[in-house]
Amino acid sequence: MKQANPTKARILPMRRLALLATTVAGLAVGGILVAPTFSPYAPMAQAQNLSQEAQHLARPSGFADIVEKVKPAVISVRVKMRVDAQPTSSDDEMPFPKGSPMEKFFKRFGTPEGGQGMPNAPRGRQFGQAQGSGFFISADGYAVTNNHVVEKATTVEISTDDGKVHTAKVIGTDPRTDLALIKVDGNNFPYVKLAEASPRIGDWVLAVGNPFGLGGTVTAGIVSARGRDIGAGPYDDFLQIDAPVNKGNSGGPTFNTEGSVIGVNTAIFSPSGGSVGIAFAIPAETVKSVVAQLKDKGTVTRGWIGVQIQPVTPEIADSLGMKKPGGALVAEPQKDGPAAKAGIQSGDVITAVNDNPVADARDLARKIGGMAPGATVKLGVLRAGSEKMLSLTLGELPNQREARADAKDQQLEKKSSNEPRLGLSLTPGGSEPGVVVADVDPSGPAADFGFKAGDVILEVGGQTVATPAEVGKALGKAREDGKRSVLMRVKSEQGTRFVAIPLGRA
Repeated sequence: MKQANPTKARILPMRRLALLATTVAGLAVGGILVAPTFSPYAPMAQAQNLSQEAQHLARPSGFADIVEKVKPAVISVRVKMRVDAQPTSSDDEMPFPKGSPMEKFFKRFGTPEGGQGMPNAPRGRQFGQAQGSGFFISADGYAVTNNHVVEKATTVEISTDDGKVHTAKVIGTDPRTDLALIKVDGNNFPYVKLAEASPRIGDWVLAVGNPFGLGGTVTAGIVSARGRDIGAGPYDDFLQIDAPVNKGNSGGPTFNTEGSVIGVNTAIFSPSGGSVGIAFAIPAETVKSVVAQLKDKGTVTRGWIGVQIQPVTPEIADSLGMKKPGGALVAEPQKDGPAAKAGIQSGDVITAVNDNPVADARDLARKIGGMAPGATVKLGVLRAGSEKMLSLTLGELPNQREARADAKDQQLEKKSSNEPRLGLSLTPGGSEPGVVVADVDPSGPAADFGFKAGDVILEVGGQTVATPAEVGKALGKAREDGKRSVLMRVKSEQGTRFVAIPLGRA
């Protein structure tokens, strides 16, 4: 099971966020027995046929009719991959409680096909198997699954609901959204369509997939939330659902009550590795865009403006004189990138794309990433309290991030000044622009905002600084102007960012 690594600003701890593909073909069995309740005060009566009486009661509406229609389009995906040699696993890694009948069964007989990670798995094997889910989107055999299901595949097989097995070919993958398009030779496959409308929070949903190798499993729940950022990538916009999904559900569909696919199941939040009612699905809108490009050219290209951006926090908004947080703050435009050529500057807040408001930094990334390279866009920009409209031509998003700041080690001079109000020891940058952080007091305010030795302060309150004295002067001016916080532009090994420090703490 793969692990994701969300940052502090994201919603989930890294150790509890798991992708849903599984390399273990397991079996989970559970049940609850409910006995009828008898009253000791009820009079003796003639024996009754309770089933016959139940036939006359009003029946609860269910999902059987929907499931009957859409389930044939859902497939189980089995991947053969090259893996490193692994020792056999301990009893603690069994997916069943110690001493349970299922643990005893699998310790004696092994898992289906000697699944990797189980006690009977061969040592030093060169190939492993992973399992996931998917679904047909056209009658000619195109199907959607997750990138992390097939990314290391040497061969891919799919099993249909009627038990038939087919060899599949990977048409294309997109790691940034964790989507993949595969193809099976043939025609007249049952298929489903991607939903046209976005679901509402509270709508009923059905998840169908291949958990633990148990193909054709159906669970029900509701849409719990939308727009979740789980730290999987820059385009995170997940649906959160509470329909139970587990390892092996990766790539499987989540349906609405009209039988349309609203999302592709990708990850779960779980302390134990099993379902606790928090699962995440890639929205159908994203799937449509990505799959169309994968089918057309086997890869995905995205628009790119060449900036490092960050969210506008309440403190930053106050520093910039904004009434409320919103938009995306430009930490640094990349040299010779589309944004720099169009006149975008550090400290600008991008508030709109083609007159559509930008909610935050992630929203800007999704809007730009959803456009084709070469397209002309209009960006609404807030600069020093004034609104501007700039036009630029989108470039193509590089495969590797190129807008990072120079990460070379800074050669620090002997400390020449100390700024006790911030908890920073500062030194001039010499030939380099800015003021270098020589030391950080771990109990000081700056440490709480992520300052580290070697960081370079480039601007304070919109003014460039070259000496520790200029930093102190800029702080004093911000306080005299009645500002509650001061905005600093800071360069570190991770890139360039803005940090708003409350002046009451400085």
